[in-house]
Amino acid sequence: MLEPLLPQGIKAGRPPMHTKRQLINGIRFRTRTGVPRRDLPERYGPGETVYGLFRRWQRDGAWHRILEQLQARADAKGLITWDISVDSTITRAHQHAAGARKRGTCRSSHPAASSPSPTTTDQDAPVAD
Repeated sequence: MLEPLLPQGIKAGRPPMHTKRQLINGIRFRTRTGVPRRDLPERYGPGETVYGLFRRWQRDGAWHRILEQLQARADAKGLITWDISVDSTITRAHQHAAGARKRGTCRSSHPAASSPSPTTTDQDAPVAD
């Protein structure tokens, strides 16, 4: 069912050792669990191979095309409801959008309250023996 949507990369050379299904399942496993490449189970193929396929398809836009085509199929079958509801109880403003600056609280009008550091003179400096 997903096979026609996959990019068809025909290369000369040695045939692949792992099927696309194994590699895609490896990508799904990593996405779902968050494991590092080195901890990927062997049944999915080498971690570098799985990542290489993921990254190559990410760069050429294959994942985006697959998503769009799957959404179009599901929408044609009536499996997707495109209703969106935004409730003000879940909408939040950024913390800086809470209000304008109050009058008289400018930082430059309040100098920093720190004492000046004592200066060291030649008489106070330690003498090396």
